[in-house]
Amino acid sequence: MFAILLNKGMDPFYQNISSFPTAIFTFILGICILYWLFAVLGVVDIDMLDIDLENEAATPNAIAGVMLKFGLNGVPVTIIISFLSLFGWLASYYSVHYLSPLIPEGLLNILFRVMVLILAFWFAVLLTVMVVKLLSPFFKKIEHQTFKNILGQSAVVRTSKVTTSFGEAFLEDGGAGLILKVRSSEDQTFSKGDKVVLLEYLENENVYRVISEQDFTS
Repeated sequence: MFAILLNKGMDPFYQNISSFPTAIFTFILGICILYWLFAVLGVVDIDMLDIDLENEAATPNAIAGVMLKFGLNGVPVTIIISFLSLFGWLASYYSVHYLSPLIPEGLLNILFRVMVLILAFWFAVLLTVMVVKLLSPFFKKIEHQTFKNILGQSAVVRTSKVTTSFGEAFLEDGGAGLILKVRSSEDQTFSKGDKVVLLEYLENENVYRVISEQDFTS
């Protein structure tokens, strides 16, 4: 695999992903990939950037306003950003790869690349809206089913820690399992691998308050 990446024939690929405007999407996509890697490892919350649109709609929050306008509610913000960066990267890369050699170098080529940036972003937004609208009912169904009948059940901490403002736990549900946002009480902190019990669902924050399994059974 590394031999392929280091092959001289890959030079145009590296030039395209590191040149304007593709480099912008490459950077954002790289951050998204690192984020999902850390999320899988339990270092960060999967939906750490989520916005409560019901509360934000009444405030001058630009992101919330844009999400509501395009119907991007109901799906984690991190997934939306990931789709935007992926679709934008694909559109920008292939536009530059196939069309840029046809445009003379100089001001005309720069204007062409600026236009590619604008159109690639617009294409990414439109495609993301389509995908999100398809996924939104799926996520709402999961959220509804997640809350049902899981209070009082035990889960295992999957992040490095669980505090009053951070943490996730894995709940074995007989299937693929559930990853839940959890929070501890002020006087408790849990570490990865600790067993906790889902004591209360905090609807405004969309998190579960947990206590140790030992405290629950004592």
